[in-house]
Amino acid sequence: MDKLNFAIIGCGRIAPRHAEAITRNEKANLVAVCDIIEERAQEFVSRYGASRYYTDYRQLLERPDIDVVDVCTPSGLHAQMGIDAARARKHVVMEKPMAMSLEDADTLIRSGKENGVLLTVCHQNRFNPAVQKLRQALEEGRFGKLTHGSAVIRWFRPQDYYEQAKWRGTWAMDGGCLMNQSIHNIDLLLWMMGPVESIFGYTARQLRNIEAEDVGVAVLKFRSGALGVIESSVTVYPRNLEETLNIFGEKGTVVLGGEAVNRIEEWRFADRPDETAQSLAQQNQEVPTIYGFGHDTLIEDFIQSIRNKKRPYIDGEEGRRALEAILAIYSSTKNNRQVSAPFNKNIG
Repeated sequence: MDKLNFAIIGCGRIAPRHAEAITRNEKANLVAVCDIIEERAQEFVSRYGASRYYTDYRQLLERPDIDVVDVCTPSGLHAQMGIDAARARKHVVMEKPMAMSLEDADTLIRSGKENGVLLTVCHQNRFNPAVQKLRQALEEGRFGKLTHGSAVIRWFRPQDYYEQAKWRGTWAMDGGCLMNQSIHNIDLLLWMMGPVESIFGYTARQLRNIEAEDVGVAVLKFRSGALGVIESSVTVYPRNLEETLNIFGEKGTVVLGGEAVNRIEEWRFADRPDETAQSLAQQNQEVPTIYGFGHDTLIEDFIQSIRNKKRPYIDGEEGRRALEAILAIYSSTKNNRQVSAPFNKNIG
């Protein structure tokens, strides 16, 4: 079967992870890239071997030979670019967050379905071996009744990180630490704990001169009756400290940690007391960056989904969950009240 032709829109900070995953896959070709900064697009072509670059993504979408468009632009541009790609009958790989509003997220999902193309949202940490092992234990019912869980993201981003690009930390284009840095771990918490019934949150700008938050906390009640906690920050001195996912049940405890939720720190279950974190060390990955290795698996899954006309592992509905929860936290902070499901499309 012929290779699928990929194009990347946006050649900034995250784009190399996508380009590397595409070029490593023998079923894919990277044929085009786009960036409004021409020199950056040119450099990207030279590095990854794409045949052509563009500075206007609409011109790229006119090419009939492009099968998949991978959107890696600032967050505030995601939804419209994804919608335009879907309407051009291109399958879409969408960086997180998939949109900045639920209304735009739903339009993006609907556009894919109406035009017969697939959408996957880049929550690559779901593919980590440690996360997959946790998910397997959950699906096997080994926890018994879930009691509570938490997602803790204690990271460091200096002021000059935000000053490198004017869109960072803005409400229109980025959001704060919850929407940008912590959305991956929030996605994992919701994936493990299930649908949310209500949320109460606080956010603050403690140290960074940005529009959005640099610290955020929230408490959640899940539909199952279990409780949850989210702690997010980019102010931890002097470097990233941890990204930790904790899941607790009547018959099990699991703590995942490391730079990218890539290590099993605690693993205890009543049904197999001899199975410990040490005995499962083969599930751990040593990762060079916070991005981990999940992009390769995500691209492979999407290629297989397109070829076999099946639902991607992380489709639009899955990608929407964490966005919905974060917008509910923002709404709770703004109005100083608990927010209950179903959450309105225009939470505010």
